[in-house]
Amino acid sequence: MSDKYIIEGGRPLRGEINVSSAKNAVLPIIACCAMIKDMVVLHDCELLSDVENMLGIIKSLGGKYEITGDSIVIDCKGLHFSAVNHELTGALRSSVFILGPLLARFRRAEISYPGGCDIGLRPIDLHLDGLKKLGVIIDEDNEKLRSDGRRLHAGNVTLAFPSVGATENLIMTATLTEGRTVLKNVASEPEIVDLQNFINAMGGNVHGAGTSTITVDGVKRLHGGTYSPIRDRIVAGTYLIAGSMCGGKVTVHGISSDWLTALTEKLRYAGVKITERPESITVESNGSLRMINKIETKPYPGFPTDLQAPITALMSSSIGRGYIIENLFENRFRHVAELIKMGADITVCGRAGTVRGAHLHSAQVRAEDLRGGASLVLAGLKAEGKTEIMGVHHIDRGYYKLEEKISLLGGKIKRVKISCV
Repeated sequence: MSDKYIIEGGRPLRGEINVSSAKNAVLPIIACCAMIKDMVVLHDCELLSDVENMLGIIKSLGGKYEITGDSIVIDCKGLHFSAVNHELTGALRSSVFILGPLLARFRRAEISYPGGCDIGLRPIDLHLDGLKKLGVIIDEDNEKLRSDGRRLHAGNVTLAFPSVGATENLIMTATLTEGRTVLKNVASEPEIVDLQNFINAMGGNVHGAGTSTITVDGVKRLHGGTYSPIRDRIVAGTYLIAGSMCGGKVTVHGISSDWLTALTEKLRYAGVKITERPESITVESNGSLRMINKIETKPYPGFPTDLQAPITALMSSSIGRGYIIENLFENRFRHVAELIKMGADITVCGRAGTVRGAHLHSAQVRAEDLRGGASLVLAGLKAEGKTEIMGVHHIDRGYYKLEEKISLLGGKIKRVKISCV
């Protein structure tokens, strides 16, 4: 069985909505629990399919978990394996996060190559190069990565590119490694700050997250505890874009406006009225927007690549001509072909796209990846008529019960099960 969305568009969105913990914060934190021999309780976590997959990896290694409401209880005291098979890693790109914690705890690890959305090569060379500088011996073949950490030591690592995943993996590896490790040219995303805060809450000693240099002083062990990961800025941004392009008034609670400055600046340029409070953002719009002249994705605090597809949907129905440059993932324009089916006027050449404002109409389209799928939902909400979106399982990876959240704002969307023949 699979699901599809049916959306009747052309309606303004009004109301208030809360966002829960960020997928991109929760996944490395769950992986980090593999280093902890006590119980950890994570609050305010929606059970996204990616979260379920990461919990499945923990279980396959001998850990236990329990879901209680919106909390996850994780117990890795009995963790006893250090190998993760392809069935588990193939469904989740973030499965690579388990590499560092396993090396830290067992001084060895074996994982199959990670999977997930096909939005580009996303090589893990930066992870592996950093680990090698800390004394890890890597043995690769076409299917598996075997890591020998018996000579793991503290050291200095300068990343060739500020990769979020590599930064987080190296932080976790160094946490249980004796001595001081200094990581330079690291990513500075809020989710990295959150991982630092989680580790420190469990007895670690990490400093500098949010800057280009992070220092990790190794400790002998981490203890258990409770923690609430930060809210999801990408989900929040998606709802703000929806309210802006469809017209109406939408307030998103639980999010810091500082995390979305790159987005709100563009929305203001387009003519959206934005009200920022300490933990909420409100957008007001009549749905007739000025074209954003240029979007260029960059590492934080630049415009996030995860919001490139949703903002492309907004630009598709704006007035004028604009440009999009995707600097991070070479295949992150896969949603464009589906938007064109809905009347969008977009031309892509390599990593650059030209968008000319058009009147969107309903169509039958298919989500090919997570954020591209979200962009199709936004386009369907804006377009006149009934839009059908296949491949909803991709959207489920990062948006929990999206149809219910959109319905709370007055959008007409329903989820329908279909048979795969």
